[in-house]
Amino acid sequence: MSSSAEPIVFGEPTPNAVGRAALVPDGDCVRELSAASADRLLWYGEDLIRVKLPAGTRVIYPKPSIPGLPDRDAAIRYALEHPEQAAPLRSQLRSGAKVTIAIDDISLPLPKMNRPDLRQSVLAILLEMLEQEGVTDVEMVIANSFHRRMEPFEIRWSVGREIFDAFYPHRLYCHDGEDPACIVELGETELGEKVRINRRAAESDLLIYVNINLVPMDGGNKSVGVGLCDYASLQAHHNPQTIRASDSYFDHTKSPLTDSCNRMGRVVNDKLNVFHIETVVNNQMFDPRMQFFVKPEDEWNALDKVTFRIAQVGLGAMPRQLKRKVLFSVPAPYELIAVHAGATDAVHAKTLAYNYQQYCVPVDGQADVAVFGVPFICPYNVNAPMNPILVRCLTLGYFFNMYRGAPILKRGGVFILTHPLYNEFSPSHHAAYHEFFHRCLSETNDADELQRRYEAEFARDSAYSDMYRRGYGYHGVHPLYMWYWAENGAKHCGQVIVVGAEDRESARIMGWERADTVAEALEMAQTFLGRSPSVAHVHIPPINMVDVAA
Repeated sequence: MSSSAEPIVFGEPTPNAVGRAALVPDGDCVRELSAASADRLLWYGEDLIRVKLPAGTRVIYPKPSIPGLPDRDAAIRYALEHPEQAAPLRSQLRSGAKVTIAIDDISLPLPKMNRPDLRQSVLAILLEMLEQEGVTDVEMVIANSFHRRMEPFEIRWSVGREIFDAFYPHRLYCHDGEDPACIVELGETELGEKVRINRRAAESDLLIYVNINLVPMDGGNKSVGVGLCDYASLQAHHNPQTIRASDSYFDHTKSPLTDSCNRMGRVVNDKLNVFHIETVVNNQMFDPRMQFFVKPEDEWNALDKVTFRIAQVGLGAMPRQLKRKVLFSVPAPYELIAVHAGATDAVHAKTLAYNYQQYCVPVDGQADVAVFGVPFICPYNVNAPMNPILVRCLTLGYFFNMYRGAPILKRGGVFILTHPLYNEFSPSHHAAYHEFFHRCLSETNDADELQRRYEAEFARDSAYSDMYRRGYGYHGVHPLYMWYWAENGAKHCGQVIVVGAEDRESARIMGWERADTVAEALEMAQTFLGRSPSVAHVHIPPINMVDVAA
C-alpha cells in the first residue's frame, strides 16, 4: 500500500538537477504608494482599468516566477524512478494488472496552459511504461467530482490528440458521482466521514493520480477523496460549519477542510494502492511580452505602456461575449518547476514547499481596507460567464483565503472589489445557479438556513442530476457549495463594496454595497470605519498569497 510509513515534514523546497527547479530571490514585492505613483492596473471582469489609490496604499505584487525545468520529460521520468516513500513505479507494474489513471479536470490550471499540457506529458510517459510492462487493462478517469463534465475539445487539449483518439470515450471519461453502480464505499474515518469513491479506481490493482498543482489547496488527499467521490463524501467538508472554521484554505496547518480530506485520505491509502504524481507550475500566467500585467506600474517602460493601451482599447471595443471568447482562448505559459511521485502525503509535502516559495509574499501587518481587481476567470466558469455567485466565491472564498499567518484585511474591515457583477448565467453550465440565485437568495442569504432549507432539494433534483451526468452542467448542489465557500471571508468582513456593478439587484441580494468608482468606495469605507483607513491592494492575477505578520 502507498500510505506513509515515515513522519511527513513540511519543509523548504529541495532543488536538484532534474526534478525540482532552483529558486530565485523573492524580489521587492511590497510597494507603498506616493502621491505621484498612485495609478494602478486592476481587472474589471473582462476589461482592464487604471484606478487612483491613495498615497500610503501598500501594493502587494506577486513574486518573480521560479524558472521552469529545462527538460520536462526527464524530470517526470526521474520522479517515477525516485518516488517518495514508495517503490519505483515500474516495479509495481505486471502483465494483467488493472490500472486506473485519474487526472485533474478543467478547473486546473487557470487559464489553460500552453500545449503540451502537463497531463499530456505525464500520461504519455505512463502509457509508454505500461505498454512496455504488458499492462493492457488501462482506463483514465477525469476527477471532476461534482464539477461539470469536460467537453471533448477540452479533454483533447488536456491530454493531446493522440491519447484522446486512442482512449476517448470508452477508456477516457469523466467521473460520475451520481451513478450508484460506479461508487463503492471504502469505510469511514474516526469521525464518521464516509469515504466513497469511483468503483473502477477502487477495484484497480493500482490507482495512479496525475495532479497539476496550482495552489496549496490542490492535490494531496483532496485529489482522490474529493475528485472521485459522491455526495455522501462531499457532505463531510463542503458545509458552512467546516468552511467557517477554516483559517485559510491555503494554509494546510489551519484548515479543517484539509483535515477532513486527510482523514479520508488515510482510509483511501489504507485500502488502495495509490501512486500519486504531483506536478508544480510557476506563476507565469502571462506571456513575457505582456509584462505590464505583473510589473509595478512605476517600472513600466514604453513597450509596457503601449502594450497595455492596445490591450485595454482592444478589449474595450469588443462585445462582452467576444472578449470572453478571446480571453479564454489564450493559453498561459506556465512552466514545470517541480514534480514528485510516490506516497500521497510525502509527495504533497514536497509540493507545498514549492507552492509557498512561489506565492507567499511577506507582509508586515494587516490593513483596514483591501482592494482586489476581479478578472474574468475562476475555477468554475471556464468558457462561461462568471455569475454573481462565482464572483462572491472567487473574492471572499479564494482571494480572501490566499494567506498564511493572518488575512491581509483586519477583522471587521472593508473588502473592495472591481467587477461588473452582471446578472448572466450559462444555461448549460450553471442552470442550478440561476434558480438558486433568483429563488433561494431572494429569501435568505444565510448559509446555515440555505443548507437546512435547500441543500437536499438541489442535491436530489433529477433535472440537474441529468444535466451533470449527460450534459455539461455543474451538479445541482454545486451553487450551494460555492455560497458556503465564501463563508469565512464573508463573516470576517465588516463591509463589502463592489465597484462598477451593473446590476444593483445582484449586489443587494448578496448583501454588498455598490460604488461607481474606487474613490467613492474608499470614501464609503472611511465613513463605515469612522477613521482614515490603512489600505492594501493585492495585485491578482497572477496567483498571489500574503504571509502576514499580524
